[in-house]
Amino acid sequence: MGEIIRAVSGDETVKISVIEARDIAERARAIHDMSPTAAAAMGRALCAASILGDLLKEDKASVTLRINGGGPAGTVMAVSDSNGNVRGYVQDPHADLPTRADGKLDVGGLVGKNGMLTVSRDFGFGEPYIGSTELVSGEIAEDFTAYYCESEQVPAACGLGVLIDTDKTVLSAGGFLVQLMPGAADDAVSALEANIAAMPPVSELARSGAEAIVGCVLRGMEPRILERHPAEYRCYCSRERVQRAIESIGVEALDDMARSGEGAEVSCQFCDAVYRFTPEEVDKMAEKAREAIKNEKDEK
Repeated sequence: MGEIIRAVSGDETVKISVIEARDIAERARAIHDMSPTAAAAMGRALCAASILGDLLKEDKASVTLRINGGGPAGTVMAVSDSNGNVRGYVQDPHADLPTRADGKLDVGGLVGKNGMLTVSRDFGFGEPYIGSTELVSGEIAEDFTAYYCESEQVPAACGLGVLIDTDKTVLSAGGFLVQLMPGAADDAVSALEANIAAMPPVSELARSGAEAIVGCVLRGMEPRILERHPAEYRCYCSRERVQRAIESIGVEALDDMARSGEGAEVSCQFCDAVYRFTPEEVDKMAEKAREAIKNEKDEK
């Protein structure tokens, strides 16, 4: 279980959202059997999505981050509900690269920077709001900061970090998004910039919890915690949802699937759960679809 904290500076001109997400990132790594570098990329994306999702006000809203920089990892996707519960995947979870010259995992190289970061907000009604920006580095935190400043038109800074242990499990993970509110004084901006420049890596701070990140970023600014709550890696897939998806492919496709004698098998891209349907079950879906079409024609 991870934790999300929202806080403000004493004068309320700076606000920050922070997540400690070691369990979330490790759950993702274990589900998808990811390489160390892919696990670091996934963990950063999950932290960013969770923070952004938690800022949504609508209960049924969700946010999706899609990152494709043309690197070996392929697409990196993370989805969060409005409580910061997340799920995600890396297109090639086993892709990996040698460590950089400074000994750190080469997340930027694995993700690539020749592409886009796309953020889609679904509020549960109407069309989703979609914004995109070109990737800056593929390191995700820098890319997310650029997106927020360009697309949201809000001065902000993002820090994300994932530390992988020697046994390739996730040792720590976390992140923050700090935003300047209208009326923020130049002194506050300077103090914030100095704090961020002097702070240890986010992955190290996260080992002490989300509150430690808040204290470091807003050091000397009299931070006040407004809210804190748990968040987790959570997939919403179910056999019923998968069945509805299969039924939507149309009568002809369902008939072909039933006649093949193999039925249907669907694997969830977020949690790797496998749902199997026998030819007989698929045939019943086809009959149900035919009946629905007939009733629709009769009503006309």
